[in-house]
Amino acid sequence: MSLARNVDLLKRLPRMDGLRLPDFGASADSSSPLQEVTGFGDNPGALRMFAFVPAQLQMPRPLVVVLHGCGQTAAAYDLGAGWSTLARHYGFALVMPEQQRINNGNTCFNWFSPEDTTRDSGEARSICDMVAHMVETHRIDPRRIFITGLSAGGGMASVMLATYPEVFAAGAVIAGLPYGIASNLREALDGMFHSPVRPERELGDFVRRASNHRGPWPKMSVWHGSADRTVNPGNANEIVKQWLDLHDLPMAPMAETVVDGYPRQTWWNEDGETLVESYAITGMAHGTPLGLADNDQRYGIEGAFLIEAGISSSYHIAKFFGLTGWIHDAKRVEEKPAPAPHLARTIRAKVADGKAEPKRDRGFDLGQIITRALTAAGLMK
Repeated sequence: MSLARNVDLLKRLPRMDGLRLPDFGASADSSSPLQEVTGFGDNPGALRMFAFVPAQLQMPRPLVVVLHGCGQTAAAYDLGAGWSTLARHYGFALVMPEQQRINNGNTCFNWFSPEDTTRDSGEARSICDMVAHMVETHRIDPRRIFITGLSAGGGMASVMLATYPEVFAAGAVIAGLPYGIASNLREALDGMFHSPVRPERELGDFVRRASNHRGPWPKMSVWHGSADRTVNPGNANEIVKQWLDLHDLPMAPMAETVVDGYPRQTWWNEDGETLVESYAITGMAHGTPLGLADNDQRYGIEGAFLIEAGISSSYHIAKFFGLTGWIHDAKRVEEKPAPAPHLARTIRAKVADGKAEPKRDRGFDLGQIITRALTAAGLMK
């Protein structure tokens, strides 16, 4: 069926606000470590708030906002992706907003609806109110607030990073979409299925127009399965382009390494801090990648849109957020360094080029090239 006919079909359904999906899991109950919080603000988006605060928190106290996908609940996504296990292990707080069917028949966050994707409006405002409540109630460090989400939750993570960039230090989008590409259902479906290519400046301007903020911008981690037939994998490239433009970074990756068997591209600033990274999970369909079962990086349980892929996105995202250096009641696990041949090729390639993708007005510095390559490979901090 053509896109136009699909849209027409959706308009004739009892609800017009999303694709119809089965219900995977129930709301948080006694079997879940998540606790519902009420009275956290005006809640114009009519979302439910669930939170988890472990007995011991690392200092300064961090917070991760986790947004579920369509057809899921906060408890179901937490169980599958393993975030509360990570939070207890590494000592950080969680807030997990939950969509309600009164807002969207398939419990998708409305990442394409103008009333929910504008600063101080709708669902975006509700999520921001949840963050403010956690900061006040649990003395969260405002400089250590992060956000991640899957699919429609990934799209809403993009919304939050664009509309409240001063709130978040970093974000991670899994099988999601860039901010600003859709303002109605037709445009949302076009973005999901076709991922039209846009100039990086246009994508960056979508974010710049969303608030009065002019930097510094949050860091971004992007994850997408190459066999995703629900959200076109081209959206990963568009998200990367959007945030490279905001950070004034070159389009070409500064390093390409392999992590747990999958390609990872990275971009960093002049201090060697990674600002944008992108994981392509080759051969994986739509969902959150889970794995490795034989070491300390195993979190979550397989389920709908929660896929065993041999790499734990939750763990690596927490690491990208800078949360894995503190471990409560567990032995530290030696991380395996990136394979030396990949590192060597990265350095040789940059030396051959005579540059390390520096800022336009910076000269060639071999020492910096090697330092940044080692940092990107995880061998230096």
